[in-house]
Amino acid sequence: MKSMKALFVVAALTASSFAVAAGGGDRTVARADKLAQASMETYRLEQQKAESSVAEKAKSVEHANC
Repeated sequence: MKSMKALFVVAALTASSFAVAAGGGDRTVARADKLAQASMETYRLEQQKAESSVAEKAKSVEHANC
């Protein structure tokens, strides 16, 4: 009887670990990765805009006295 209880406990713990593994964690990680990539793309575009405006200002300052 004790061996049956032990077998039941082991089976219950094993089944619960499989249930947790399919709980949607992959979707959460994929969504977080997608949001991080979108954020980095937005940051990169903002940095490019800032660099181009600085370069345009430098050109206009160089030729201001011409």
